[in-house]
Amino acid sequence: MKNIIAAQPFDNKLLNVVFDDGASFKVDMRPFIKSGVSQALNDQSYFNRVVVEDGYITWPKGFDFCPEFLYQYAVSHHD
Repeated sequence: MKNIIAAQPFDNKLLNVVFDDGASFKVDMRPFIKSGVSQALNDQSYFNRVVVEDGYITWPKGFDFCPEFLYQYAVSHHD
């Protein structure tokens, strides 16, 4: 299983994600911001509070992403 070791937020809901295999991707997170708990990510100051915990990216109030899903998504949407 892939793990995330670093994440850096950018404007426009972009997130640079580094995985434990050395792969690094800039991921557009906008497609994942819907209603409910993910809607808080629309606030750039909240979005910028991303941290890496136990190989996952996470935000306050428990919103997180599975690293394996994010890796597959990044690979399939990489230029």
